[in-house]
Amino acid sequence: MAAAQGRLSDGAGGMDDPKEAGGTTGPGDTPPLPFRAAVEALRGARLRPQIEVEPAPAPKRLAPYAYALEAAVVDGEEDLADGRLVLLHDPAGHDAWRGTFRLVTLVRAELEPEMAADPLLPDVCWSWLTGALTARGLAFGEPSGTVTRASSHYFGGLSERPAASQIEIRASWTPREGLGGVPDTATHLVAWCDLLAQVAGLPPTAPGDASVVTLPQRRGPQSR
Repeated sequence: MAAAQGRLSDGAGGMDDPKEAGGTTGPGDTPPLPFRAAVEALRGARLRPQIEVEPAPAPKRLAPYAYALEAAVVDGEEDLADGRLVLLHDPAGHDAWRGTFRLVTLVRAELEPEMAADPLLPDVCWSWLTGALTARGLAFGEPSGTVTRASSHYFGGLSERPAASQIEIRASWTPREGLGGVPDTATHLVAWCDLLAQVAGLPPTAPGDASVVTLPQRRGPQSR
Protein backbone atom coordinates (compact mmCIF):
# COMPACT_ATOMS: atom_id res chain seq x y z
CA MET A 1 0.00 0.00 0.00
CA ALA A 2 1.24 3.48 -0.75
CA ALA A 3 1.95 5.29 2.49
CA ALA A 4 0.97 8.91 2.80
CA GLN A 5 4.02 11.04 3.44
CA GLY A 6 4.16 14.60 4.71
CA ARG A 7 3.33 16.82 7.63
CA LEU A 8 -0.15 16.70 9.14
CA SER A 9 -1.48 19.49 11.33
CA ASP A 10 -3.69 18.91 14.35
CA GLY A 11 -3.89 22.58 15.28
CA ALA A 12 -1.11 22.18 17.85
CA GLY A 13 1.79 20.67 15.96
CA GLY A 14 2.94 18.45 13.11
CA MET A 15 3.14 14.75 12.47
CA ASP A 16 6.91 14.51 12.23
CA ASP A 17 7.32 13.28 15.81
CA PRO A 18 8.82 9.83 16.45
CA LYS A 19 6.30 7.10 15.80
CA GLU A 20 5.48 3.77 17.38
CA ALA A 21 4.99 0.67 15.24
CA GLY A 22 1.70 -1.17 15.48
CA GLY A 23 -0.75 1.70 15.06
CA THR A 24 -1.21 2.75 18.72
CA THR A 25 0.76 4.86 21.18
CA GLY A 26 0.17 5.59 24.86
CA PRO A 27 1.99 6.37 28.10
CA GLY A 28 2.39 2.69 28.94
CA ASP A 29 -0.59 2.03 31.19
CA THR A 30 -3.88 0.55 30.06
CA PRO A 31 -5.56 3.02 27.68
CA PRO A 32 -8.79 4.55 29.00
CA LEU A 33 -12.02 2.83 28.01
CA PRO A 34 -13.26 5.61 25.66
CA PHE A 35 -10.05 5.40 23.63
CA ARG A 36 -10.14 1.60 23.52
CA ALA A 37 -13.76 1.69 22.36
CA ALA A 38 -12.98 4.29 19.70
CA VAL A 39 -10.10 2.22 18.35
CA GLU A 40 -12.15 -0.98 18.31
CA ALA A 41 -14.84 0.85 16.33
CA LEU A 42 -12.22 1.89 13.77
CA ARG A 43 -11.00 -1.68 13.47
CA GLY A 44 -14.53 -2.98 12.96
CA ALA A 45 -15.72 -0.46 10.37
CA ARG A 46 -17.08 -1.89 7.10
CA LEU A 47 -15.60 -0.17 4.06
CA ARG A 48 -16.05 -0.38 0.31
CA PRO A 49 -13.85 -3.09 -1.28
CA GLN A 50 -11.76 -0.69 -3.38
CA ILE A 51 -10.20 0.79 -0.24
CA GLU A 52 -7.40 -1.05 1.54
CA VAL A 53 -6.78 -0.03 5.16
CA GLU A 54 -4.06 -1.12 7.56
CA PRO A 55 -2.58 0.09 10.87
CA ALA A 56 0.28 2.57 10.61
CA PRO A 57 2.88 3.96 13.03
CA ALA A 58 1.21 6.50 15.30
CA PRO A 59 2.76 9.78 16.50
CA LYS A 60 4.03 9.67 20.08
CA ARG A 61 3.95 13.29 21.26
CA LEU A 62 0.79 14.88 19.87
CA ALA A 63 -1.47 13.40 22.55
CA PRO A 64 -1.27 10.89 25.40
CA TYR A 65 -2.94 8.28 23.18
CA ALA A 66 -2.92 7.90 19.41
CA TYR A 67 -3.96 5.37 16.80
CA ALA A 68 -3.13 5.60 13.08
CA LEU A 69 -4.37 4.04 9.86
CA GLU A 70 -3.16 4.21 6.27
CA ALA A 71 -5.46 3.63 3.32
CA ALA A 72 -5.26 3.46 -0.44
CA VAL A 73 -7.94 3.42 -3.12
CA VAL A 74 -6.90 0.47 -5.27
CA ASP A 75 -7.81 -0.51 -8.82
CA GLY A 76 -6.12 -3.83 -9.56
CA GLU A 77 -2.45 -3.21 -8.84
CA GLU A 78 -2.70 0.57 -9.04
CA ASP A 79 -3.33 3.20 -6.37
CA LEU A 80 -5.71 6.01 -7.29
CA ALA A 81 -5.32 7.94 -4.01
CA ASP A 82 -3.88 7.35 -0.57
CA GLY A 83 -3.93 8.88 2.87
CA ARG A 84 -3.45 8.61 6.60
CA LEU A 85 -5.98 9.04 9.41
CA VAL A 86 -4.85 9.53 13.02
CA LEU A 87 -7.06 9.40 16.10
CA LEU A 88 -5.72 11.45 19.02
CA HIS A 89 -7.04 11.28 22.58
CA ASP A 90 -6.27 13.41 25.60
CA PRO A 91 -8.46 12.43 28.58
CA ALA A 92 -7.82 15.85 30.15
CA GLY A 93 -9.19 17.65 27.10
CA HIS A 94 -7.49 20.08 24.77
CA ASP A 95 -8.37 23.77 24.46
CA ALA A 96 -7.74 23.90 20.71
CA TRP A 97 -9.81 20.78 20.09
CA ARG A 98 -12.68 21.69 22.42
CA GLY A 99 -12.94 18.00 23.25
CA THR A 100 -10.90 14.96 24.23
CA PHE A 101 -10.59 13.42 20.75
CA ARG A 102 -9.19 14.77 17.50
CA LEU A 103 -8.99 13.27 14.00
CA VAL A 104 -6.08 14.32 11.79
CA THR A 105 -5.66 13.41 8.14
CA LEU A 106 -3.58 13.69 5.01
CA VAL A 107 -5.13 12.71 1.67
CA ARG A 108 -3.40 12.96 -1.69
CA ALA A 109 -3.91 12.09 -5.34
CA GLU A 110 -2.62 13.14 -8.75
CA LEU A 111 -4.63 15.35 -11.11
CA GLU A 112 -4.38 16.61 -14.64
CA PRO A 113 -2.21 19.77 -14.70
CA GLU A 114 -5.08 21.73 -16.22
CA MET A 115 -7.34 20.89 -13.29
CA ALA A 116 -4.62 21.73 -10.79
CA ALA A 117 -4.61 25.26 -12.23
CA ASP A 118 -8.34 25.71 -11.60
CA PRO A 119 -8.72 28.61 -9.11
CA LEU A 120 -11.74 26.87 -7.52
CA LEU A 121 -9.78 23.69 -6.77
CA PRO A 122 -9.00 24.43 -3.08
CA ASP A 123 -12.62 25.30 -2.25
CA VAL A 124 -13.91 22.23 -4.06
CA CYS A 125 -11.47 19.91 -2.28
CA TRP A 126 -12.33 21.34 1.13
CA SER A 127 -16.01 20.78 0.33
CA TRP A 128 -15.21 17.12 -0.28
CA LEU A 129 -14.11 16.76 3.34
CA THR A 130 -16.91 18.69 5.02
CA GLY A 131 -19.45 17.24 2.60
CA ALA A 132 -18.35 13.67 3.35
CA LEU A 133 -18.79 14.22 7.10
CA THR A 134 -22.13 15.98 6.71
CA ALA A 135 -23.46 13.38 4.28
CA ARG A 136 -22.92 10.70 6.93
CA GLY A 137 -24.82 12.73 9.52
CA LEU A 138 -21.78 13.29 11.69
CA ALA A 139 -21.47 16.07 14.28
CA PHE A 140 -18.02 17.63 14.38
CA GLY A 141 -16.36 20.86 15.41
CA GLU A 142 -13.25 23.02 15.06
CA PRO A 143 -12.37 21.91 11.50
CA SER A 144 -9.13 23.29 10.13
CA GLY A 145 -6.74 22.44 7.35
CA THR A 146 -5.06 23.24 4.07
CA VAL A 147 -5.44 22.24 0.45
CA THR A 148 -2.14 22.21 -1.42
CA ARG A 149 -1.51 21.73 -5.12
CA ALA A 150 1.96 21.03 -6.47
CA SER A 151 3.33 20.48 -9.97
CA SER A 152 6.40 18.51 -11.02
CA HIS A 153 8.21 19.09 -14.33
CA TYR A 154 10.96 16.74 -15.48
CA PHE A 155 14.22 17.62 -17.23
CA GLY A 156 17.37 15.97 -18.56
CA GLY A 157 17.26 12.21 -18.30
CA LEU A 158 13.68 12.44 -17.00
CA SER A 159 12.41 14.80 -19.69
CA GLU A 160 10.25 12.11 -21.32
CA ARG A 161 8.03 11.97 -18.25
CA PRO A 162 4.85 14.04 -18.50
CA ALA A 163 4.33 16.87 -16.03
CA ALA A 164 2.53 15.71 -12.88
CA SER A 165 0.22 17.63 -10.56
CA GLN A 166 -0.74 16.50 -7.08
CA ILE A 167 -3.44 17.59 -4.66
CA GLU A 168 -3.05 17.24 -0.91
CA ILE A 169 -5.73 17.77 1.72
CA ARG A 170 -4.39 18.13 5.26
CA ALA A 171 -7.04 18.62 7.89
CA SER A 172 -8.19 17.95 11.42
CA TRP A 173 -11.52 18.09 13.22
CA THR A 174 -13.06 17.21 16.58
CA PRO A 175 -15.58 14.34 16.47
CA ARG A 176 -18.49 14.95 18.85
CA GLU A 177 -18.56 12.45 21.69
CA GLY A 178 -21.52 10.21 22.34
CA LEU A 179 -22.43 7.84 25.18
CA GLY A 180 -19.55 7.20 27.53
CA GLY A 181 -17.54 9.98 25.91
CA VAL A 182 -16.89 7.85 22.81
CA PRO A 183 -17.20 9.41 19.33
CA ASP A 184 -18.63 7.45 16.40
CA THR A 185 -15.20 6.76 14.95
CA ALA A 186 -16.44 3.99 12.66
CA THR A 187 -18.69 6.40 10.78
CA HIS A 188 -15.95 9.03 10.73
CA LEU A 189 -13.69 6.44 9.09
CA VAL A 190 -16.39 5.62 6.54
CA ALA A 191 -16.80 9.33 5.77
CA TRP A 192 -13.04 9.70 5.43
CA CYS A 193 -13.02 6.79 2.98
CA ASP A 194 -15.79 8.59 1.08
CA LEU A 195 -13.36 11.50 0.79
CA LEU A 196 -10.62 9.18 -0.46
CA ALA A 197 -12.99 7.72 -3.04
CA GLN A 198 -14.06 11.21 -4.12
CA VAL A 199 -10.45 12.28 -4.63
CA ALA A 200 -9.79 9.06 -6.57
CA GLY A 201 -12.77 9.65 -8.85
CA LEU A 202 -14.87 6.66 -7.74
CA PRO A 203 -18.67 6.94 -7.93
CA PRO A 204 -20.50 7.58 -4.62
CA THR A 205 -22.03 4.67 -2.71
CA ALA A 206 -24.50 6.61 -0.54
CA PRO A 207 -27.35 8.89 -1.70
CA GLY A 208 -25.97 11.89 0.19
CA ASP A 209 -22.59 11.60 -1.51
CA ALA A 210 -24.01 12.49 -4.91
CA SER A 211 -24.37 16.12 -3.85
CA VAL A 212 -20.64 16.57 -3.25
CA VAL A 213 -18.96 18.62 -5.95
CA THR A 214 -16.70 16.58 -8.21
CA LEU A 215 -13.82 17.48 -10.47
CA PRO A 216 -13.92 16.14 -14.04
CA GLN A 217 -10.51 15.32 -15.57
CA ARG A 218 -8.28 13.22 -13.38
CA ARG A 219 -4.87 11.76 -14.04
CA GLY A 220 -4.86 8.03 -14.76
CA PRO A 221 -4.00 5.40 -12.14
CA GLN A 222 -0.48 5.42 -10.74
CA SER A 223 1.50 2.20 -10.53
CA ARG A 224 2.02 0.88 -7.03
